[in-house]
Amino acid sequence: MKIAIIGSRGYPHVYSGYETFVKETFELLSEKYDVHVYCHRNLFNEKPAKVNGITLHYVPAIKHKALSQLSNSFLATLHALFMRYDVILYVNTANGPFGLVTKIFRIKTAIITDGLEWLRPKWKGIGASYFLWASKFATKVFDVLISDSKEMKRIYLEKFGADSEVIAYGAHLRYSYTDHKIKQFGLEKNSYYLVVGRLIPDNNADLIVEGFKKASTDKKLVVVGDVPYSDEYADRIKSEASDRVIFTGYVYDQELLMELYGNAYVYIHGHEYGGTNPTLLKALAYGCSILALDTPFSREVLLDEEFGTYFEKNPDSFANAVDRLDSEPERVKNQKEHSRERIKNTYTWDKIARQYDQLFQKMING
Repeated sequence: MKIAIIGSRGYPHVYSGYETFVKETFELLSEKYDVHVYCHRNLFNEKPAKVNGITLHYVPAIKHKALSQLSNSFLATLHALFMRYDVILYVNTANGPFGLVTKIFRIKTAIITDGLEWLRPKWKGIGASYFLWASKFATKVFDVLISDSKEMKRIYLEKFGADSEVIAYGAHLRYSYTDHKIKQFGLEKNSYYLVVGRLIPDNNADLIVEGFKKASTDKKLVVVGDVPYSDEYADRIKSEASDRVIFTGYVYDQELLMELYGNAYVYIHGHEYGGTNPTLLKALAYGCSILALDTPFSREVLLDEEFGTYFEKNPDSFANAVDRLDSEPERVKNQKEHSRERIKNTYTWDKIARQYDQLFQKMING
């Protein structure tokens, strides 16, 4: 049985959540299915035809922020029409219009709805309108919608009247037993709060930095991440750097990154518009206590107060949450000791792969 994946940047390179999903899920399914992944040709210097049992197709794309993915998916779809796939899986509802093409050719298709892209600040104006239209259109033409959380399933039901299968993302359990590399930033175990992510409005990094400066804590705030371009928003946030607020930039040293997760007092999750967020799962997998923006998505993953603490979208609420966690070290310790249980019970890649296997069997066999 032949399965194709369209809409990621490709395999085996890992750039973001989509590529991690493709790698972790379809490596586990590659012995049972003939898996084909469409890749952005310009991102790969070497272009092997097959890696780890997965067949790769390298398709060009227009080098433009808004058109790169759409142009790649369009050409990939044209190629896929002649490959006799049993199922094509698209990621990202920006690819919604291509479901009409596969429907005309009677190819069974599914699409992962991902987050509320039309609400994200980066897609203002025409971009937001396109994502809203494409997401709605996808509900009309794809055979199966896949939501990565129960809350996203509810939103698609209420907004578009469309039901979906719920299959989340996964994470591998991680451990770090050293702290020598974090000393380069003047850090010790449990001496800092940690944020990992791009410095973009979606992640509320500005609110977090402003709120942290209002808190009474004697701990530090460590912000890992940046943006790969000149950006006024990111530059404004980084100008707040001080002895208490440390910006590391991108961290490519995986041992250092593991130490930063493993020794943090609390991990801060400010993402707003996604479903089951891969970075939140990663923090749980490292055994972190979580302080999260209060969204239905975060509460679903963290089981309300069982695995997390919350702040409202304003600096004062964030400052109060930090002061609360400083005063409740036993609560933080207890959450750290149990956080990996949430991954083991619900968010393993083995479970995610089994769910996709069941879905493909149902689609193929009716």
